[in-house]
Amino acid sequence: MERESCLSMLMVLLGCLAMLACGWWPPAHARATSARSLERIAWRALWLPVVPALVVVAALGGWALGQPDPIPDKVSLWLVVLSLPCAALALRAGLRASRALICAQGESSTATVGLVRPWIVFSPHLARRLSERQLQAALEHERAHVRHRDPLRIWLAQLATDLQWPWPSARRRLGDWLVALEAARDEEARAAGVEGSDLAEVIVACARLAGAGDHRQAALSGEASSLKQRVQRLLLPLPAWSVTPGFRRWTAAMALAGLLIAAAILGALFGQPVLHELFALTA
Repeated sequence: MERESCLSMLMVLLGCLAMLACGWWPPAHARATSARSLERIAWRALWLPVVPALVVVAALGGWALGQPDPIPDKVSLWLVVLSLPCAALALRAGLRASRALICAQGESSTATVGLVRPWIVFSPHLARRLSERQLQAALEHERAHVRHRDPLRIWLAQLATDLQWPWPSARRRLGDWLVALEAARDEEARAAGVEGSDLAEVIVACARLAGAGDHRQAALSGEASSLKQRVQRLLLPLPAWSVTPGFRRWTAAMALAGLLIAAAILGALFGQPVLHELFALTA
C-alpha cells in the first residue's frame, strides 16, 4: 500500500478515535468574575479534546518519515473498513465547514462577518430605532469581534465540534463558549466607555429583529437562551479584569509545540513496531 494512502487512513481512523474518546467528557462548570476570563476558559475547554488527536497525527507523521514507499506491511481490509465511519464523520464535518464558507449569510440586525478580513454589517431598520449613544454601543461591541477575528474562531470551533459528533458534551462546550464570547465582547465595549444600559437596550432590540441564530457570524443578539442573564450582567458594575501576560500564552503554545515534536520523534522511533502489531491484529 502507498505510504501516503496508508498515512491518511491511519490519521483519519486513529485521530478520530482519539478525539471521540475525549469528546464525551462533560464540560466543567467554570466560574470567573469577568466574562473575558470565562471566555478564555471556555475556549481552552473547547479545544482540549482535540489535543490527543493532534498528538496521534504528529506521531503518525513521524512514523511515515522513516517508512519506504510502499510500506512493507500489508494493510488488512478490516482496517480499511474500520476507517470508513471515521472518514464519513470527517467528510460530514468538512462539508458543513465548506457550506458555512459558500452559503450566504443569514439576515441579522447587526453582526460581524468574514473569516479572513471581518467587517461589520448593520441593519438600517435597527439603526433608525437607536439613539446615537446606542448606535455607538452596538458598533463598539462589533469592533471587539473584529479585533479578535471572532467569525474565524466561531468557524473553527464549529468544525472541531462537528468532528466530535454525536457527543452532546461537545455541543455544550460550544454553546458555553458562544455565550461567554458575547458576554466578553460586551465587557470590552463597556471598558471602552459604553454604558451597560445602552448596550442592553440594543441587545433587546436586536433580539426582536433577529431570526434564527446563525453560528457562522458573530451576531450581537447572541444566544437567545442567555439573553436575560446577559442583560442582567450589563446592568451590574463592570467587573475587574487583569490582562493575561503574553508570556503565559506563549508558554502554552510552546508547550503544545513541544508535545507535538516529542510525539513525532516517538512515532519515528517506535511507530513501526506498534503499527506492525496493529496490522497483525486486523489481518
